[in-house]
Amino acid sequence: MTNATTQSRTAHQRQRRRLLGLAVTLLSAGALRPLAAQPSRPTDARAGPDPELRKILIAAVAEADSFSDRFDAEVWLTDMSHRLAKQVPGATERLAILKAVHKHATHVNVPAELVLAVIDVESNFDRFAISAASALGLMQVMPFWIKELGYKDKNALFGIETNVLLGCQILRFYLEMERGNLVQGLARYNGSVGRRWYSDRVLDRVRTKWFRQ
Repeated sequence: MTNATTQSRTAHQRQRRRLLGLAVTLLSAGALRPLAAQPSRPTDARAGPDPELRKILIAAVAEADSFSDRFDAEVWLTDMSHRLAKQVPGATERLAILKAVHKHATHVNVPAELVLAVIDVESNFDRFAISAASALGLMQVMPFWIKELGYKDKNALFGIETNVLLGCQILRFYLEMERGNLVQGLARYNGSVGRRWYSDRVLDRVRTKWFRQ
């Protein structure tokens, strides 16, 4: 074995020892500890409070009183009120629902007729509806939002304005997540990702009942 080979091997061994020493130092300081697993974001509206969506909802609640109905709302309200009369006989409650839908759907740039179809399928316009999954109110908002948004109790989600405001924001959030794909966005809203039954029911309700004249 030549001197050059011996010197090269010795230098290599010294380098390895230095690297091992550095690794031990970093490990003892915590620098090489494995990263803690990051919690995955909820995949749909039933899976849990999405942090990004939470910020949107807090902002929406704070500015809710600044919204105003558009000039053409009167024509729309009259038309939709006739269609909703069988499900919500009381004129006061019926108009409160329609005004809230028109206002908040317009604000998030979602067709109000689509929101009406969602409510029709989700709760049959029963503002006190509670699903088997504990979703609440007209748009079946999940109860974990009560704590996340600082509401006192679930009664807040039975309020027409609050429920429709949150429901419209949540719906828009998942439609944008799916880049406007109604089938996939609606499935995320309902917690039925990968299946079409819910989306098909909502879209069929738009075509047959809540279409714009």
